Amino acid sequence: MKTYLVGGAVRDSLLGLAPGDRDWVVVGATQPQMEALGFRAVGKDFPVFLHPDTGEEHALARTERKSGRGYRGFVVDADPSVTLEEDLQRRDFTLNAIARDEETGELFDPYGGVRDIQHRVLRHVGPAFVEDPLRVLRAARFMARLAPLGFSIAPETMALMRQMVDSGELDALVPERVWQELRRALASAQPSAFLRTLHECGALGVILPEVEALYGVPQRAEFHPEVDTGRHQEMVSDMAARLAPGDDLAGFAALTHDLGKALTPKDQLPRHIMHEQRGVAPLRELASRLKVPAEHQQLAEAVCREHLNVHRIDELRDATVLELLSRCDGFRRPERIARIALVCECDKRGRLGFEDSDYPQGETLRRLHRAALSVQARDMDTSQLKGPAIGEALKKARIAAISAAR
Repeated sequence: MKTYLVGGAVRDSLLGLAPGDRDWVVVGATQPQMEALGFRAVGKDFPVFLHPDTGEEHALARTERKSGRGYRGFVVDADPSVTLEEDLQRRDFTLNAIARDEETGELFDPYGGVRDIQHRVLRHVGPAFVEDPLRVLRAARFMARLAPLGFSIAPETMALMRQMVDSGELDALVPERVWQELRRALASAQPSAFLRTLHECGALGVILPEVEALYGVPQRAEFHPEVDTGRHQEMVSDMAARLAPGDDLAGFAALTHDLGKALTPKDQLPRHIMHEQRGVAPLRELASRLKVPAEHQQLAEAVCREHLNVHRIDELRDATVLELLSRCDGFRRPERIARIALVCECDKRGRLGFEDSDYPQGETLRRLHRAALSVQARDMDTSQLKGPAIGEALKKARIAAISAAR
């Protein structure tokens, strides 16, 4: 019985990154042996145990054999005779197929993961890569994290990903897993690498057809020097990662803010008349299909619907500003306004040559919101008012506060 550190902890240490959770593989053991040592079994699909002291996951070395479609269509063999090399062979990428003996510090790298880390290449371990459609998403998500470090996908790996898309294997992915990978990508350093990877292998049209439809849609060059809406979307997602690192809530709103541009009639291109209103329907369809949390969908809808109004907030009447704040649920959910302002800033700065430009509209929105929010019915003298008159008085007082704040 021998235990090795595997996966992300080994990979990140070699990359000089702060390690996350540590995972272990145990070679030459059985479930009764693990339980006799105090480990608690928690795995549903294969033997995984929690260490009695550290709580870290320890999995028995195993092999997997394809038995059906999708990422669940596998037969697992965790016999004690399974070797470390056989266990590492079933892993997705070479940089994840490295093990370390914690007693000696020795690395076990039968598939060249150390070399690929040095050369900054994301490469699949073996031909079994094509058996799990989730690996296409994982490749894209890894690129969202590793692209800033100079990584690229090996051409032969990209070829296999295209083959998987063409075979229809991605149709077996369940919405929850797609959302999980998307959410993690949006919280990564470079979400555009996730989108670009899926676009290049053809998977974006399967996973996020509403976003794929943005590629090739033209915009007015004086406002969008990058012209292509798909490229603009990539830049906005990266700006969200820059201004709100790790915030997948803002990241999702940034991702979906321009979906309506793909639905704008050709005779209105590249002006995109009323694209913000057209974007709500595909956004809702996307959110429903992937079972996106309500909080993410609500913020995204507000940004999709209102981002052009925020861009021109200095032109809006005081009463119109109050209506905007109310539509965004800014009085019941005041924290939402700051996020909307941030995502609108991402939209402005997610353009070629505008990356470092100022966005005073965001501070204006936040300031006017604070002013309106400072007026509460409980602080007003409403003793002579009843019913709708109270609401009307509150509205007038908030409009006056907005005017004063300007």
